[in-house]
Amino acid sequence: MFSGGDYDEVRRWLANFVASHAKREGPRVEAVVEADGEREGRSYGVRLRLGERVVPPPGADPIELSYGEVRDRRGELGWCQALATRIRTVARALADGPREERKSA
Repeated sequence: MFSGGDYDEVRRWLANFVASHAKREGPRVEAVVEADGEREGRSYGVRLRLGERVVPPPGADPIELSYGEVRDRRGELGWCQALATRIRTVARALADGPREERKSA
């Protein structure tokens, strides 16, 4: 049903998907989908941001997804559930934050 699409369309879908699931764990968590430069037309890098904190942090490898995988599998419920679980796990850890930050918030 949702399979296929050009690189930009799939990027938009992925950004919306990641944001939707991340915000279920923390309403202020933002999705960052890297799609420019060497990635363009080939892959996406996913990070989550909450204020100044970014996970995975800059300098570390992002969550990597190939364009072909997302394009071909975004219509598969099982694949989407697995990706949602992965995103929500990272978002939950980010939203919970270090104990010191939670005390001052």
